[in-house]
Amino acid sequence: MRPQKVLDEDILLGLTKVFRSKGYEGASLKELADATGLKKASLYHRFPNGKQEMAEAVFNHIDVWVKENVFHALLNKDLSPEVRLKQGLSHISTLYEGGKETCIFRALSMQASLELFGEQIESGMNEWILTFTKIGIALGISPKDSTQKALQTLIDIQGSLIVARGLNDIAIFENTLHNIENSYLKN
Repeated sequence: MRPQKVLDEDILLGLTKVFRSKGYEGASLKELADATGLKKASLYHRFPNGKQEMAEAVFNHIDVWVKENVFHALLNKDLSPEVRLKQGLSHISTLYEGGKETCIFRALSMQASLELFGEQIESGMNEWILTFTKIGIALGISPKDSTQKALQTLIDIQGSLIVARGLNDIAIFENTLHNIENSYLKN
């Protein structure tokens, strides 16, 4: 068997870039193929169910990355809660390239794609809230307040990504992460 010329990781990175910038509906097969370095036929060979399977692969790839990096950092009981929070927020900055990248939740929650990916998006957001609730509790915040703070954290991250992109000022995103850190640590 011939070795693959384009690695799976490179394919997923290319697909991610297109879905983040164009959304599900806006991503054309030509753009997806071009971003991966594959011809359309090769792309369909790897993803026989087409664009939906490609988007699912991207969503799953990002989900795994978030669990291995952001959530692992936030839940790592070998470190103090303060260090865990700082590491988790640092990984969030990496995930969104300091505010330059769109969130996959947003990119896949438009129009028809919400019907396709709604359960995954809801589950992913609930996992973010649960994980931030746990770090809040570890920092001595009451469970009820931790859940509220976790929801606000998700809103702040998502909102700051949109505003930073709309105003072409990534400092907005980084300032938001700094404010989130301060809001957890001042309690």
